[in-house]
Amino acid sequence: MSDWHGERPYSRPNRVEGGLTLRSKRGEVARTWWSRRFIDVLESFGMGGRLARGRTYARTGQVMSLSLSTSVVVALVMGSRPEPYRARIGVRKFSDEDWVRIERALADRAVFAAKLLAGEMPAEIEELFEGLGLALFPASPREMSMDCTCPDWEVPCKHLAAACYLLAESFDADPFEILAWRGRGRDDLLERLRELRAPMPAAGTAVDERLPALDTVLDAFWQRPRAEAVPAPDEPVAHHPGAVLDRLGPLSVRGRSVTDELRPLYRRLG
Repeated sequence: MSDWHGERPYSRPNRVEGGLTLRSKRGEVARTWWSRRFIDVLESFGMGGRLARGRTYARTGQVMSLSLSTSVVVALVMGSRPEPYRARIGVRKFSDEDWVRIERALADRAVFAAKLLAGEMPAEIEELFEGLGLALFPASPREMSMDCTCPDWEVPCKHLAAACYLLAESFDADPFEILAWRGRGRDDLLERLRELRAPMPAAGTAVDERLPALDTVLDAFWQRPRAEAVPAPDEPVAHHPGAVLDRLGPLSVRGRSVTDELRPLYRRLG
């Protein structure tokens, strides 16, 4: 098979040293349901027959580089010409307002974030997007754009097709890349989910900023508390034998002063 009027009929592509290659050497490319879903979407757009043209390119390392950023994937693919072709795959990104709704819905389902961190795309996540009136994967060809600098007029050409297969395998390895392609990178998304799931103080509860941070008091938690010092009395305590009687004040029984009767006894004891 040859490219249209640009490459020589039946010409072999220039060999690439260290090019990107598919892990699968034969048969199906996608291993997980979400990357398989991506390939199924492309085939549903009538690209199935043309996609197969690029599978050999993807398996023999003709793709020199593949980079993903918000809404666009760019690949450099070597053909039979001296310079590589640039293949681009674009998708409509979600708006900031859409992402606010998506993040709130994901924060309400903690298991979704846990599965994503474990390298797995939750099977129910498509239903979550549908409930918000959105589609995780492109719903129609209008949501995607493809172009290549090669002279082949068919879309996808084999250079684009090779990039699509490698993109599917990158989704296998990290499902966060699907979300990054739609406009929200891994770190930003996880940080936002942490903020949304952080416990909030009850209404009317004042926060005492004078309280020490928890990590500064954990080491001393199991230590025996120190005894508090006893404050000194306001007046010095006298030490003469009758001092206690003086502190009692006047005390009498049947007209006789008890304190006076006890003073001789206290003097002898002293």
